[in-house]
Amino acid sequence: MAMRVSALCFQTLASGLLLCGSALADGPEKAPPVVEQVCAGCHGMDGNSVIPTIPKLAGSHPEYLLRELRDFISGRRKSEVMGALAPTINTDDLKAIANYFGRQKSTAGQITDPAAAAMGQKIFLDGNEEKGLPACAGCHEVDGSGTKKFPRLAGQHKEYLVDQLTKFKNDVHTNPGSRFMRTVAKRMTEDEIKAVAEYLNAM
Repeated sequence: MAMRVSALCFQTLASGLLLCGSALADGPEKAPPVVEQVCAGCHGMDGNSVIPTIPKLAGSHPEYLLRELRDFISGRRKSEVMGALAPTINTDDLKAIANYFGRQKSTAGQITDPAAAAMGQKIFLDGNEEKGLPACAGCHEVDGSGTKKFPRLAGQHKEYLVDQLTKFKNDVHTNPGSRFMRTVAKRMTEDEIKAVAEYLNAM
């Protein structure tokens, strides 16, 4: 989740709306109050952020989202905003938030560079054997839907994807479990990173 956020994110963080009055059940139907108070300012009520540098959460695997929230709380994953925000959420609400966003439908963007998208599709599906670059689909699924362990990439903002891959490439992300992605990103050129992002954005 990006460090650059809208003013509304900081207003939410600064206000007294971060803590919910009572714990929620695990069911996604119970999540809207906490989502509205804590998450919607940046990620959108339906998980489809309109801010290019803030990730879409809609359609992500609930177990993946839950793990990421817990990693922000523990400090395993670093973020200026989420590192401060996540610990304020009632721990009994975390699963409800994850289930809620997992049930939402992700919206896709549009291709603006067909040639780049074609390159990105090939890298995503087939990788590049000569460079030792594995196919992204091997972990993130052919349709980009992600798994319990790996994030959903389909429909994600291209700006966010470029930012995250660049951070892996430049060793900004050093949290446990990121070593593989750092290795992969280092084998990608800037154009290849942008191409993969262009393709995934429109999936």
